[in-house]
Amino acid sequence: MGRTVEGDGGIVIRGRRLFRCSKDDFLPEESFKSWGNYARALKDTPFRLKDRLLTRSLDITELVEVKARSHNDMKKKLNWWDLMWFGIGAVIGAGIFVLTGLQTKEVAGPAVVLSYAVAAVSAMLSVFCYTEFAVEIPVAGGSFAYLRVELGDFMAFIAAGNILLECLIGGAAVARAWTSYFATLCNQKPADFRIVVSSLPKDYNQLDPIAVVVLMVTCALAVASIKGSSRFNYVASIVHVLVILFIIVTGLSKADPNNYTPFAPFGTRGIFKASAVLFFAYGGFDGIATMAEETKNPGRDIPIGLVGSMAIIALLYCLLAVTLCLMQPYQQVDENAPFSVAFEAVGMGWAKYIVAAGALKGMTSVLLVGAVSQGRYLTHIARTHMMPPWLAHVHERTGTPINASVVLAAATAVIALFTDLDILSDLLSISTLFIFMLVSLALLVRRYYATGVSTHADRLKLVACLVLILGSSVATSVYWGLSDDGWIGYAVALPFWLLGNTGLWLFVPQARFPKVWGVPLVPWLPSASIGINIFLIGSIDKASFVRFAVWTVIILIYYLFVGLRASFDIAKESESHQNQNDATTQLEIKDQPAGVLVP
Repeated sequence: MGRTVEGDGGIVIRGRRLFRCSKDDFLPEESFKSWGNYARALKDTPFRLKDRLLTRSLDITELVEVKARSHNDMKKKLNWWDLMWFGIGAVIGAGIFVLTGLQTKEVAGPAVVLSYAVAAVSAMLSVFCYTEFAVEIPVAGGSFAYLRVELGDFMAFIAAGNILLECLIGGAAVARAWTSYFATLCNQKPADFRIVVSSLPKDYNQLDPIAVVVLMVTCALAVASIKGSSRFNYVASIVHVLVILFIIVTGLSKADPNNYTPFAPFGTRGIFKASAVLFFAYGGFDGIATMAEETKNPGRDIPIGLVGSMAIIALLYCLLAVTLCLMQPYQQVDENAPFSVAFEAVGMGWAKYIVAAGALKGMTSVLLVGAVSQGRYLTHIARTHMMPPWLAHVHERTGTPINASVVLAAATAVIALFTDLDILSDLLSISTLFIFMLVSLALLVRRYYATGVSTHADRLKLVACLVLILGSSVATSVYWGLSDDGWIGYAVALPFWLLGNTGLWLFVPQARFPKVWGVPLVPWLPSASIGINIFLIGSIDKASFVRFAVWTVIILIYYLFVGLRASFDIAKESESHQNQNDATTQLEIKDQPAGVLVP
């Protein structure tokens, strides 16, 4: 029997350290060495906050220095084939198999296919922006790293908080949907395997222990091996795509065109309102960008993997939506397991087991890819010390971020145990749309502003154009959310959006061009992504905005009392080391005889 020892630095099994765990792994910065240091750091809050607001990271810093803080490198084992199937596995899951039912029945009707198309346009525009960043800055941090480089530390942290919210809620939503389809496969009602606790508040009183078990199993697979996770994922995803094709072909054989009348019973507002929620169905592709650090040839593999998988997914989603609404009147669509119940309604009860099995395969892939990507997000955030650096540790043997993956899986399991899917999906959509909007904005900043290249006049013109683009997008979204009808608001706002883009296009020279792969039609496509994401945010219900605001306040409190101190200290320590290295290099050059090069 192996012996387990607990002592300084963590847990050791059979002579191997399983977890590193000491005080310095969590709060090693100077501000936390003593209460006196912390008090002095609190007094310096205005200065530190200003510094973090105005300071931007560099590509090379993220690629070399920040990455080195994990002590061990992630292993470069992925190619475009892996990324393609990771993309399909990450995206096709609870969104199409669960939310389609709810949004068809209560929000959009048969026009839900247009809702999926609108969400697909927004997602594809965001995919373009993510792809350029992932090729230029291939690190595990994904959107967090991109925003640190272009919008600065503070905005990156706000995004980081929402990335973590997206990770937690997305995983919990899919895990609860997994239980619903598992119940259907066992010939039970979707909610039969949940435990009702009447003493808990509504929407939080249906406990889901199966979801917890599924999350723990997928986390274990994710931390074992990135290549092993990839093999499991593309086998499961191929089976899943075959099931989807079965649903489309078999379902259309039972199509009744009369079910498409009325096509849009809830009007245009219903279509866009459903789009905002169904954007959740396209969520997950951003996690593929976090795998850039483990990709063999980012310049070739990431564009093929990301753009290719999203094109396939958008087509499949629209075909599935059409099939569902042709099989059954929208009023009769089941909210929890729409496709399984639809086959039962048309006399093909046996097919519901194939559908349920395929859905389970798909949602298992979503959870697996989510566990892989989420751990990498948190790892890079922890590398900057905005979260405890213990979470940045990469395991020497597996090359995977075990600490971050396990912590996120445990937190996701707690949420999945209690919280209803409807609450999760609305809150997830607003968080996801907000992050995608920031990434598109960051891409415009990257293209049109570079320190030492852009003039002061060009910077002022860039700011003015961005204000016009953002202001007109927000105005359009607010007008949509507050008015039931009318067009005057759009007629006023749209010209300002066009003016901002025309100003960028004609009067602000691009300061940086992509080295390998770039978004076409800049600034128009990134600006369209900003506008659509903000517009869809305006379609989300008030309760979700309240929850989003509460979460934002929570992460700001954490930032002001912990994250700001830690990230400022590590940044200044890094600057000090760099200055020392530069000084040493200058001394070596000075001491060398003329004509001798210093290596």
